[in-house]
Amino acid sequence: MIKVFGHTSPDTDSTGSPIIWAWYLTECRKTPAEAVLQGEPNTEAAWMLDRWSLAKPQIIADVAAGDRCVIVDTNNPAELPASMNEAEVIEIIDHHLLAGGIKTRAPINITIRPLACTATIMHDLIGDDMARAPEGIKGAMLTCILSDTLEFRSPTTTPHDRAVAEKLAVDLGVNVADFASEMFAAKSDVSAFSDAALLRMDSKEYELGGKQLRVSVLETTAPQVLLDRKAALMAAMPGVAAEDAADHVLLFVVDILREEATLLVPNDFVKSVAERSFGVTVTGDTVVLPGVMSRKKQIIPVLAV
Repeated sequence: MIKVFGHTSPDTDSTGSPIIWAWYLTECRKTPAEAVLQGEPNTEAAWMLDRWSLAKPQIIADVAAGDRCVIVDTNNPAELPASMNEAEVIEIIDHHLLAGGIKTRAPINITIRPLACTATIMHDLIGDDMARAPEGIKGAMLTCILSDTLEFRSPTTTPHDRAVAEKLAVDLGVNVADFASEMFAAKSDVSAFSDAALLRMDSKEYELGGKQLRVSVLETTAPQVLLDRKAALMAAMPGVAAEDAADHVLLFVVDILREEATLLVPNDFVKSVAERSFGVTVTGDTVVLPGVMSRKKQIIPVLAV
């Protein structure tokens, strides 16, 4: 049985895309596969599973030698199981930059395309077999694309992402605006999560100037709910950093509707990074960054010390 999984701290795309590809391998290629997760899905991803009556995939702690694996929505070893290079990677499907470091036992199919969402790539790879896809698979695909594009607001959005999502919405009889509003409401409900969990909910590891960073993003239509927890979130940062072998945590609260991010500034290092990276002057413990919505395109590429 092939294991299909995405990155740690699974968001909507890293929850939905393994389900989509496991369905395709099993039903269309007649190669048994199962979707698995590296952690609990976030609130929006959990909503997606419920909305489309999809079973939550099993959560795994690691892979074993001999496991046959398909990696989706990442190719970064830092986001993969510790024993990844002992398993047999047979395919990678992703939309992030090529990180390197994954070892394979034979030549494999690798598909990395400059699109906003892994599910968009999968739509293209599945091709004519999309006609066989059940509602749940199409629904997961639509949810993933709307999540990763922030309903087409993100600068990572391509015309093709939008065209695929709009076609899926028509097929499903879904109004995009209404559906996205429900999604974002689910994403914004973080009341059940601890401060440490929020800092890890949607985060990437990144090295900058010899410092190991955890760059976290929380996308929401209710940013004030998170900003009201500002002091507690900043107080939790040193502990999360220490536990995760990082030097600092950068937390960006993305306001989906206003199309801006607020960066929490707990110390002089983060203040310096904010000023050098975004050309702003920081006078308090937060700074608003107009137009910044994408970690992949507008945050990681510009970080400087």
